[in-house]
Amino acid sequence: MPGRRCAITRAEDRTVHIAGPSAGPPFTRAVLDVAGAVLTWPVLGPTGLPAAEIHDVGQAQQWLWAVYGERTAAAVDAVAAGTPAAELTLPEQPTALAEAAARLALGHWAARWWPTSYLDGIPALEPDVLGLELAALTHECQQLLDESRELEGTELLEEHLAALDPLIRWRRSAAPPRRLDRVLRLIDDAADNVGLDGEALRHLRSALEQDHRPTATPLALTELFARQQEFALAAGGLRTATDRVIARGSGTNDWCRYPPGFVDASEGAVSWTAYALGAGRRIEVEVVADIAAPVGGVRLAAEVHVDGSPSDRVPLARRDDVWSGRADLDIPATTTPGIEVGVLLPGFDPGPGADDRAAREAVRALARHRLGVAAAPHDSGAAHPDSFLAEIAVAAAVEEDF
Repeated sequence: MPGRRCAITRAEDRTVHIAGPSAGPPFTRAVLDVAGAVLTWPVLGPTGLPAAEIHDVGQAQQWLWAVYGERTAAAVDAVAAGTPAAELTLPEQPTALAEAAARLALGHWAARWWPTSYLDGIPALEPDVLGLELAALTHECQQLLDESRELEGTELLEEHLAALDPLIRWRRSAAPPRRLDRVLRLIDDAADNVGLDGEALRHLRSALEQDHRPTATPLALTELFARQQEFALAAGGLRTATDRVIARGSGTNDWCRYPPGFVDASEGAVSWTAYALGAGRRIEVEVVADIAAPVGGVRLAAEVHVDGSPSDRVPLARRDDVWSGRADLDIPATTTPGIEVGVLLPGFDPGPGADDRAAREAVRALARHRLGVAAAPHDSGAAHPDSFLAEIAVAAAVEEDF
């Protein structure tokens, strides 16, 4: 089967582009910064070879041939030197480096955009397990990276060492995932390359030097990995006897307007209620919180539009599992207002975007599909080779809970 046709062009700023699938919202793109370029894959479509935006062709030549092939590397050089745009047929089968790069980009996407939702029943991925696999993948993709990106792999390894001992114990269980041994060996090699040491890494090297003899009894993953404590949603605040509801509804939950982990990813996470208090009007906003605990002083805000008027900001405070806040509304007492509410983090917010609800639902469907694949039984207890260890762990732990 022939590969896809692809245009190679040069922009006015001399950036060379290897065209790829059309871009969607940020949360539907897996992105990887590499030496001299940025690579992009569609999360909701076939992976294959990425689109590329090459700002330093000289640097990029260290990996272009290994990802796209020698003909594409030569064409990029020629287009960068001023020859007309080229159109080539890319290889149908990605190289080993291209496959590892796509996996690394998808792992970074999962760390940023995984749609964790208590309301929608999508569990969080164990961050230390995902972080260690990202460190292993970073080492596997070192040909692609400059020194600063390689340093990020070392930082990932140091930051997530807490998961190393549970992964070693998982490897000794009756049914470890097929990929686990390779991840651990990559971690060992990465640590050795940069001179990292410590008790956890010495334990890993000792385990890898011994014969791999799985135990006869399957290991309950809930015993290995700390689960996020489930919680009951907090009740709303007390109302006075004079409060009268005049309108209520759900707001917009745009994932791009706040950092990961602050808000439950469900479309129904943002809700509001407008009250009449005598002749006055007040709005109360409640937003279901996600697992991240923001540092002191960091507060979300609700952006409230009434009948298309300029927006007002309502500061939100976190109380257990809910962000909440209230503000008076400047509207006539005889009016039933049309109200729109969104949630954002001031200073982080890029501003309201397009209506991406369909794309968000597609990402939730992708997460559910990936967890279903990760939970499916396979020969020798090995999960699907495309599943991340963090997906396998959370899918198995959910199964154990039922």
